[in-house]
Amino acid sequence: MYTNSYVVVAIFLILGVLLPIAALTIGRWLRPNKPVEEKYTTYESGNEPVGEGQVRFNIRYYLFALMFVIFDVETVFLYPWAVAYKQLGLFALVEMCIFIGLLLVGLLYAWKKKVLQWNSI
Repeated sequence: MYTNSYVVVAIFLILGVLLPIAALTIGRWLRPNKPVEEKYTTYESGNEPVGEGQVRFNIRYYLFALMFVIFDVETVFLYPWAVAYKQLGLFALVEMCIFIGLLLVGLLYAWKKKVLQWNSI
């Protein structure tokens, strides 16, 4: 009974490894190979690149991006709950209030730590 489940998992693992290898190998055989020095240069909107390719960003960008992701995920969880609210009942309302409360605690913590303030250097 359980061996049948393992066989299915093994088949998916084998296919998950072999299919990408086969696709990349067939692509290598079919594509044209004409190496030219110009192909190895960096392309930047048709212009020769100037300066370094790696630029250091201020850490504040990452903090704002992280806060956006947190509240974006919140809306992803709120939407299905709002659609199925009548079927879920009071228990789901209490759970969602707890969820929103935890997110508000996180927002207040970030506000207290002055993560949301944008100070110019």
